[in-house]
Amino acid sequence: MRIALLGGTGDIGRGLALRWAVDTDHELLLGSRDPEKARDAATEYEAELEARGVDRTIKGFVNEMAADRADVVVLAVPPYYVGDTVDAVADKLDSETILVSPAVGMKSDEDGVHYRPPPAGSVTALVDQRAPDDVPVVGAFHNLPADRLATLDVELDLDMLVVGDDEDAKATVRTLSEEIDGLRALDAGPIANAPEVESIVPLVINVGRFTDDMHDVGVKFF
Repeated sequence: MRIALLGGTGDIGRGLALRWAVDTDHELLLGSRDPEKARDAATEYEAELEARGVDRTIKGFVNEMAADRADVVVLAVPPYYVGDTVDAVADKLDSETILVSPAVGMKSDEDGVHYRPPPAGSVTALVDQRAPDDVPVVGAFHNLPADRLATLDVELDLDMLVVGDDEDAKATVRTLSEEIDGLRALDAGPIANAPEVESIVPLVINVGRFTDDMHDVGVKFF
């Protein structure tokens, strides 16, 4: 499959790109509002992979071009850019494209990090509202610690939650997720359940912040 990571120059985009490059044969495209930035990041990722004996080609494009070429489009952008990014690429998406949202609305203060969903109720629901009606939307990768994901020396043993109203699209994203060694993708139901899924993220961040020796906290369900 062709996977486009819009905002693929950021932390979660980098982690997913590197892990999929190592563990799968999927074609990887990085997107950015600045195509030169995407190409530079692609070259950087290729060099890191080559240093580890992995010969992979990663291509960089402006977001619209990356989305136009992809089977799966991951919105690896900060939550405040999600709506504008969907609007920018909407005419490049169709019913055969799966749109994936890992973003979470949060705010920080002296007490910690707190869940702050948009008026739609969740970022995943916001994406679903802004995307064309025939484009399936899936929420996934929310609770993965980006630094751990992007550090290839670290073995993963993490669970992630997946929400979506299209069962086939959700199954595809779960399969793609579990092709990354050490990830288990659990079905958390429809998009209506996205607030509960997304709100886990500030919880684990706060645990990592206030608990000694627990940096990059992940989640496992038993």
